[in-house]
Amino acid sequence: MKHTRVYLSLGSNLDEKLKHLQNAINAIHNQVGNIAEISSVYQTPAWGFDGNDFYNICIGVDTFLPPEKLLEKLLEIEKTLGRTRNKEVNAYQNRSIDIDVIFYGNILVDKPKLTIPHPRLTVRKFVLFPLAEIAPNFIHPSLNKSIEVLKATTKDVSLISKVPQKLNKPLLPDNPYNYLVIEGAIGVGKTSLSTLAAQDYNTALVLERYKDNPFLPKFYKNQSRYAFPLEMSFLADRYQQLIDDISQYNIFTDHVIADYDIYKSLIFAKITLAPEEFALYKKLFNIMYKDVAKPDMYVYLYQNTERLLENIKKRGRSYEQDIRGQYLEKINEGYLSFIKNQHYFPIKIIDVSELDFIANREDYLKLLETIFN
Repeated sequence: MKHTRVYLSLGSNLDEKLKHLQNAINAIHNQVGNIAEISSVYQTPAWGFDGNDFYNICIGVDTFLPPEKLLEKLLEIEKTLGRTRNKEVNAYQNRSIDIDVIFYGNILVDKPKLTIPHPRLTVRKFVLFPLAEIAPNFIHPSLNKSIEVLKATTKDVSLISKVPQKLNKPLLPDNPYNYLVIEGAIGVGKTSLSTLAAQDYNTALVLERYKDNPFLPKFYKNQSRYAFPLEMSFLADRYQQLIDDISQYNIFTDHVIADYDIYKSLIFAKITLAPEEFALYKKLFNIMYKDVAKPDMYVYLYQNTERLLENIKKRGRSYEQDIRGQYLEKINEGYLSFIKNQHYFPIKIIDVSELDFIANREDYLKLLETIFN
């Protein structure tokens, strides 16, 4: 899961133009992606019709939305902010806000309702001037020319001037944690959340290597036979990974996000192993646990069993489809028991049963606020 840098052009020529632009920026941050760059505000005459002068900007946005979903979301934002569209083709009019997709990475799109790059950007100063300010060296993927060159050679002779007012860039909450662990039961979304947060905060990411474990598919088919080798292999791999990966960083100055803590080994082992096997396992675990770095914040994502089962079914891993609700309930209980009795590091328990922080950015931002504040 990786975001794409998109460039958008925003304009307004009605009433409080700066306020309309700022509201659009805020809405894009909340619903589309992180605002990476905002140009200065430029004043230009209305283009294509007689109307009030426009205030125009360009912004760079990092988003996970695919192109057509991005357009759909931007149209919703325009409507929410008071834009009414003339149904006549190519009919220009005064508007509180106008948002156009100029570039979507280097992707070319040619569909009835969406063309990327924007087909008229080369003859629009109100796009080229602000865009050249934030992305002068960006290469137009079909013309193979930089924005700076396109700006210098445009045939648009309309007047354009920069206005002194500046717009504010919305920010994510500060990350105060050097070593953050995000934990939760199977299917809660901890890996997705860790990956998203690590990209947004430009931090190191440590992900559990569960896909490489040869015992996992066998365990789900025959738990009694494969429980001990599965738990032992997980423990050895988690220990080795954390020792190797975390030791690369200074956890007092660097930032690291991990989607597991090694203590999960003990939680799962207690559920899956027979008493005598667990006693042996625990002795070995206690020896290893002393050497592993402890997080300065441990976040446990709680989700009810019904939602967990839905998520597991949706992501479609064949070896997980026979997981039962009773097993997931035991895992949740094991985590909550550990959280109640441990004293190694601070913990936040966050109920995400009513959140969809993967598909809904507003839920994602709400979750970040809870984690980092």
